[in-house]
Amino acid sequence: MNSFSFTIPQNIKVGAGSLSLLPDLAKELGKSKAYIISGPHLNKIGMVAKCQEALMAAGMDSDAFTETEGNPSTDTVAKATEGFKASKADFIVAFGGGSPLDVAKAVAVLATYGGDIVDYEGSGKVKGPIVPMIAIPTTAGTGSEVTAFSVITDHARNYKLTVVSNYLLPTYAILDPELITTVPEKTAAACGIDAMVHALEAYISKAASPFSDIFAKEALRLIGGSIRDYVADRSNLTACENMMVGSLFAGIAFSHARLGDVHAMSHPVSAYFDVPHGVANAILLPTVAEFNCTDADPEKYRYIYECIRKDKTGDEEFTPDMLAAEIRVLNHELGIPPTLNEVGVTSDKFEQMADDAMKSGNIQVNPRFTTKNDILKLYELAF
Repeated sequence: MNSFSFTIPQNIKVGAGSLSLLPDLAKELGKSKAYIISGPHLNKIGMVAKCQEALMAAGMDSDAFTETEGNPSTDTVAKATEGFKASKADFIVAFGGGSPLDVAKAVAVLATYGGDIVDYEGSGKVKGPIVPMIAIPTTAGTGSEVTAFSVITDHARNYKLTVVSNYLLPTYAILDPELITTVPEKTAAACGIDAMVHALEAYISKAASPFSDIFAKEALRLIGGSIRDYVADRSNLTACENMMVGSLFAGIAFSHARLGDVHAMSHPVSAYFDVPHGVANAILLPTVAEFNCTDADPEKYRYIYECIRKDKTGDEEFTPDMLAAEIRVLNHELGIPPTLNEVGVTSDKFEQMADDAMKSGNIQVNPRFTTKNDILKLYELAF
């Protein structure tokens, strides 16, 4: 067994109606004014106001920034940071999907230490504690509430930069399944597949450990058994909670085991063509699964297959290539486009995209050794 280490430093609340705990958690932080970072959709449907009302009922003031886009940019981070400073708030509520959570982490760094978020790209650049955060995910999901990463798009380079530091971990996370009952169907599908990819890639990663495997396996079981029901009926609170907890566990798993070729390749797809992250992952996943099937642990491939397959009655002999076929079935059922071409990707950017993919540390822990030529071929196959 390889040596490994782990840490779970956060306080996490799970359960229907747990949004009501927000003021109590803020008081535990010793803070008095919140700066809520969210997105325009949640603002439009009144969810941000609901969050503010929960704080107001406890006598706590708040301001809100609701301009976070799907693939948040360095410009958005700068604008949100200025808003935080002007508000005189003393803590941040990251309220939404992975994008608002990523922006909130970046704002917490810049509000504390100044500069531009590109100054903190990579690992070990954040000097110390940052503005405290309470993360409230409204999708299932990125798992960003339990990850030490902030992913921000730098349009000047058509590149998704990553800031890595345990200081980015929110102090508290609230997982309230009632908050994801209004998620649009396409968003639910894309975010759900994203969570599944987190668990899958962490499970087969070269950096996987007994610790990360525990969380990855349970995430795969919860997500694989609930994603179809959740996307079909977002009012199903059992499916909602399974998806949220599965996403959380997947986040813990990949925080300790990293990811793989799917994420290395999907970030350039989003950076160059603004394809939603979960959709890019879903399209690339079966192609990469086929590529990895000769080197990944066949028993792990079998476990993933059993978790996600729709027909649980058959007992046919399993071969690793069956996983990619089952992923394609799942994507089709969830309404995910089958190819990169169908989401506006053009092949003239493959060379630059492959260069960017190779910069990702995820390539190093993918179960099969991967070259730039391999990445180019995989893009072509997924195209």
